[in-house]
Amino acid sequence: MAASNEESIGLWSAVSIGVGGMVGGGIFAVLGLAVSLARGGTPVAFALAGLIALITAYSYARLSVAYPCRGGTVEFLNQGFGPGTMTGGLNILLWLSYVVMLSLYAYAFGSYGAAFFADGVQSIWKHVLITAVILLLTALNVLSARIIGESEELIVGFLTILGLFIGFGLRGVDLQQLRPATWSPPLEVIAGGMIIFLAYEGFELIANTAGEVKNPAKTLPRAYFISVGFVILLYVLITVVVLGNLPVDQIVAARDYALAMAARPFLGSLGFTLIVVAALLSTASAINATLYGASRVSYIIAKEGELPEVLDKKIWNRPLEGLFITSGLSLLVANLFDLSSISIMGSAGFLIIFAAVNWANIRLYKKTGACRSIPAAGFIGCLFALGALVWQTAMQSPQNLLVLGVLVGAAFATEVAYQMASGRELRPFFETE
Repeated sequence: MAASNEESIGLWSAVSIGVGGMVGGGIFAVLGLAVSLARGGTPVAFALAGLIALITAYSYARLSVAYPCRGGTVEFLNQGFGPGTMTGGLNILLWLSYVVMLSLYAYAFGSYGAAFFADGVQSIWKHVLITAVILLLTALNVLSARIIGESEELIVGFLTILGLFIGFGLRGVDLQQLRPATWSPPLEVIAGGMIIFLAYEGFELIANTAGEVKNPAKTLPRAYFISVGFVILLYVLITVVVLGNLPVDQIVAARDYALAMAARPFLGSLGFTLIVVAALLSTASAINATLYGASRVSYIIAKEGELPEVLDKKIWNRPLEGLFITSGLSLLVANLFDLSSISIMGSAGFLIIFAAVNWANIRLYKKTGACRSIPAAGFIGCLFALGALVWQTAMQSPQNLLVLGVLVGAAFATEVAYQMASGRELRPFFETE
């Protein structure tokens, strides 16, 4: 099936979807965790994670142009490795990782929003806000791709609050708090970057818009590189400001709202409020963009025969069943679980997926026109980063390795069990000529 002829998303709408997916719960919810590992080297940790994302974005750009359909990552894996258990398991892992990320973003939204209420009722309001933001943005995604793009541009526009934070904060940075002597050992710096790798995963949501993008051969590569490059610069500057204005111990103690606390020395209580507002807008933006991609991921997985047929049906010419199921699972996870540790496993899940996408680009280089050395570097980088993350997790919280094992095991077990029970024929969604 070829891509849709309906073109409604331009360059800046595509960029806003990528930026909205990246600048979300990760930077606000787990920055303190990254600092606790990398300490003064946290800006380097973010830059290293961003470099892996940027290299992987090359594979996404090439594959998106060659296979412009709403399946995005799902279809890239299918074309690269062929329909089968490995591809199906990876695709279901991607969908489960979306649920983890959506839950984390919603949890961060609820936590920041609850800061406006009295201590005694913050817990209640946190869950009210978690539920409200998922339901509201699910309703927005039911409307249309055009509205999604426009809302993302509006939300990302309000993130100029972060520009104010950076502009004022850089003037008071104490460079002594960033000198190499304050850095953790190299492997811990890398691990710190990989823990927050989830803060970069959102760029791959651009692939899900490929069939609706104007002039995709030109627009898609530019959208990937602009969005990832912008976010790398944004994250590095944010971490410099945070570390330069607060001692590491204070950042770790206030890990759930480190950015807001870092604003107080130079912007006072108003700065604290502004950053909380920015956190709400950013996490809402990430939820919106991720829901947009997740509904298409479930649809394409089902269309290829890797999930039940009910998910490849459309309502109002839109794949809404997957959207509703994804939202429902996210509501349950966000309200029932502590996601601060699961975020580590979310990053690991996306590193596995990105390694596979880079390898798919190597295998499909004749079709995509890729220079194989670039995706090869991305593949090696993802595996090395995954190893650093797993090693650090094993040293500090080995119980989280069980969570990752369950996540990956559940993805592949679901695929094997479904194929044995259904006997559906696996097939690619995007048929090449």
